[in-house]
Amino acid sequence: MSLDPLLSAPWHIQVHAFAAIGAFLLGILQLAAPKGTIPHRTVGYVWVALMAVTVISAIFIREINDGSFSWIHILIPLTAFGIIGLVFEARRSQTRKHRNSALVLFFAALMIPGIFSFMPGRIMLEVVLG
Repeated sequence: MSLDPLLSAPWHIQVHAFAAIGAFLLGILQLAAPKGTIPHRTVGYVWVALMAVTVISAIFIREINDGSFSWIHILIPLTAFGIIGLVFEARRSQTRKHRNSALVLFFAALMIPGIFSFMPGRIMLEVVLG
């Protein structure tokens, strides 16, 4: 395992990867920790910020499709609207909707794209395999 491929990547890929990894790790913590507590709320704000950085930085990543958007970029608006909904649901104490939105965002916006980041020729595969 070597971070060299990631650290030599363009700035927007580095920002995107580190924000997504941070959101993934905090997401696991959020899913496992007690809900409705002050720490849950605080970590939730950080998670939302990391997800926002992940979404914004994804706009600049166009290496896959020769400078154009690719099919995976459909996740940008879906994730952005999901984050907004998640926050509104929490603020309105819509616990069940908030929980479902958090789970959907975690799996659809972090897990699935994360799996694709380990495809042959991708930077994260190089990071793990060296």
